Amino acid sequence: MKLDSRQADATKEKLHSEATVAVQMLRLLVLLLLLPCIAHKADTMKCTMEEVPIPHEWYQPGDILIGGITSQVIYHFHELSFEDFSQELFDVPHMVTKFYQHSLALAFAVNEINTDPTILRNVTLGFHIYDSYYDDKMTYRTTLDLLFKSHRYVPNYECDTQKNLMAVIGGLSSDISFHMAAILGHYKIPQLTYGSFSPADGDKTKSSFFYHMVPNETYQYSGLVWILQHFRWTWVGLFIVSDDSGEHFMQAMEPLLSQYGICLAFVERILNRAHWQDLFDIVTFVSDSYRPFLNSKATTFILYGESRTVVALITFMFLGNLKLNENTSLRRVWIMTAQADFALTGFQKTWGLEFFQGAIFFSIHSQELLQFQTFLRNIKPYRTQGDGFLKDFWEQAFDCTFPNSQEMSMVEGACTGEEKLDSLPGPVFEMHMTGHSYSIYNAAYAIGHALHVMYSSKFILRTMAGSKRNSIQSLQPWQLHPVLQGISFNNSVRETVYFNDNMEMGGGFDVMNLVTFPNKSFHRLKVGKVDPDASEGKKMIIYEDMIVLPISVCNDYCQPGYQKKKKEGEKFCCYDCTPCPAGKIANCTDMEDCIKCPEDQYPSKNQDQCLLKTISFLSYREPLGTTLMTVAVSFSLITVLVLGIFIKHRDTPIVKANNSDITYVLLLSLLLCFVSSLLFLGQPRKVICFVRQSAFGIIFSVAVSSVLAKTVTVVVAFMAVKPGSSMRKWVGKRPANSIILLFSLIQASICTVWLAASPPFPNLDMQSLKREIVAECNEGSSIMFYSVLGYLGLLSFISLTVAFLARKLPDSFNEAKFITFSMLIFCSVWLCFVPTYLSTKGKYMVAVEIFSILASSAGLLGCIFSPKCYIIVFRPELNKREQTIGRMK
Repeated sequence: MKLDSRQADATKEKLHSEATVAVQMLRLLVLLLLLPCIAHKADTMKCTMEEVPIPHEWYQPGDILIGGITSQVIYHFHELSFEDFSQELFDVPHMVTKFYQHSLALAFAVNEINTDPTILRNVTLGFHIYDSYYDDKMTYRTTLDLLFKSHRYVPNYECDTQKNLMAVIGGLSSDISFHMAAILGHYKIPQLTYGSFSPADGDKTKSSFFYHMVPNETYQYSGLVWILQHFRWTWVGLFIVSDDSGEHFMQAMEPLLSQYGICLAFVERILNRAHWQDLFDIVTFVSDSYRPFLNSKATTFILYGESRTVVALITFMFLGNLKLNENTSLRRVWIMTAQADFALTGFQKTWGLEFFQGAIFFSIHSQELLQFQTFLRNIKPYRTQGDGFLKDFWEQAFDCTFPNSQEMSMVEGACTGEEKLDSLPGPVFEMHMTGHSYSIYNAAYAIGHALHVMYSSKFILRTMAGSKRNSIQSLQPWQLHPVLQGISFNNSVRETVYFNDNMEMGGGFDVMNLVTFPNKSFHRLKVGKVDPDASEGKKMIIYEDMIVLPISVCNDYCQPGYQKKKKEGEKFCCYDCTPCPAGKIANCTDMEDCIKCPEDQYPSKNQDQCLLKTISFLSYREPLGTTLMTVAVSFSLITVLVLGIFIKHRDTPIVKANNSDITYVLLLSLLLCFVSSLLFLGQPRKVICFVRQSAFGIIFSVAVSSVLAKTVTVVVAFMAVKPGSSMRKWVGKRPANSIILLFSLIQASICTVWLAASPPFPNLDMQSLKREIVAECNEGSSIMFYSVLGYLGLLSFISLTVAFLARKLPDSFNEAKFITFSMLIFCSVWLCFVPTYLSTKGKYMVAVEIFSILASSAGLLGCIFSPKCYIIVFRPELNKREQTIGRMK
């Protein structure tokens, strides 16, 4: 940050002058207050508060100090006069143990900054932390203690040198912060408050020395109304803290709620525990407010207040439940603002937060720091020095006592110091960094980065001459303000930290959902966010499916996947939950009846949603399709090889014996049979569906007709050689060719009628398989399809019968016995095909047909032609005419 040197010098002189006047005024104020004390103790000529030391503080030295005022301890203070000021001030403290994390967050941030050489090189940060004790007077007292080393206040005397205090972080609530500001403002010391304030308090904080680490509270108002509208909660109760901020909240929200059609069933004011005068306050609240709250028709309640308001409400609820002897569940829907936190004091640690199960609340945005959890695990009483909070925290959190030096260390109930923080329930202490702690962490880093800018600024280097110590001593808190107002940096989790024009931290709020557990712990679940910087329509986001809300029903809701079933003899609101029937789903809670999924979807395993079916067909790329294609191509090549062998040896007797033309026709038809099987692979198309079954039927009819013609040729040839036989006129190629042509034309006629009347077409079968849509060829007419198969079966049976009768004819090249065996295989394959085809679905039905085509074709090829190829290739001496003549004799 670059400043004009002359302007900066003028600003420095002006602020320094104002600071001097403020100090003198403050000294005068203290003198006036202590005059009675001075008069009463004239013999000592002084009046100090050393007789009443502050019992809780944490000091870590450093070149520059950051002050801290936390709110961890609750005392009941006696009403004192100055004359009696030396008497005991404090009763036994009750710690809000969860807020001990606020001190730890500051210590953690300072230690991180000190180990980071890029921020403050050769300069160490220290800190000094006091508590406010939730008391106005003690807040003034501890704030003054931050300004001096010796805790000594002598009118008109500076008893000790002033600390090198550059900034103060605190406090948690608005009243504590304003009491601090009344003193720190005179010294122009930057104050970074980590609590969320009502907009009504804005005028009180319009100071150039006051910085809000939390976004403006008004963002929560619109978010709260949005939540009520979203869930259609129009009849709500309101609990507010009994102070000015609570009244302002009600005045701001009442017309806003009315504007959106939301009515207030009742308004109850809660006294903070720190303001309870006696037991009468509790009894009055319980008697007057508890029972109406319990009996109210409203099931949604808004709670506006700070953490001690929640502590008070839990106390009222707990005691009220005992007083009225009620076991009725108080679980309602609670909606809370970011000021509140779910914390309990030490004596309440055995209580639970069942009252707030399912609560929806706004939270100061935070991020998880893994190193912080490691830091917390290393916190042990014997390791941590200078921490005056730790002893009381440890004893109240773990319900143990540190023994005195005279006592034995092994007495019953003694603290060992080895207790683990992560064993504590959430209301007592959280291991995760809370929103307030995250604000303190960012505040410390904002101060660190501002100091870094100061030390690296040429202006500061010019105005602070001398040694390092002299430079540190010369730096004044008021010089930090111009830098802080324009600070912007990324913290360790890469989030941008900056102040807007109103010196408020930018950003929004998280929307959380509280889930409680029987072991008194809880879990914060982020279910949305409020982001004022987002575009219109995205300023408020709720993840409704993540929210856990309390229920008030006769029995648990039927979860998705189940439907209601009325209980006999019970009221209609009482029912059982039964699983959905097969094929149906229930995608909402409490469905009366399950519903069917659309045809292109199927129920999930839990039957709570419909999933999109995948399209299934026998692809070339999948293993089954690849295997069948490879087999088909292999047999096609073998058929071509056999055809080549027969053409090459066409003049040999074994080729001529049974009409070589029929042999060629048979081999070509078998080749086409193997190739036709490829038509069944891949996604069905219109042309493929139209021709594949007809092509298969006609080609196979040609093949079987050729086999029949070969068989008839054998029979006719044998009978024709007998003397005086009338079969000689049937010997020759014409009868065989006529058989092939006739029987093939019959099959072709059947296919023509089929294609003309009801041809096959591509179809998506959504019913056969549960999770798949079968891409198939619909056969159009099942009658015609089975007619083609039936005719093929009839032709095969005729061929088998003729071949069987001619199997023992005495001919060296008699094929009848081989044809018999081949037709036996052929008929067996297709007889098995029909039941298998009908019992399979999807792509496996297609695979069965391809396998049948390949198996039957391979049977014909192997049984008829393998013996002849063996003789032609390996036993050529048997391929002679003499062998034929010899056998026929």
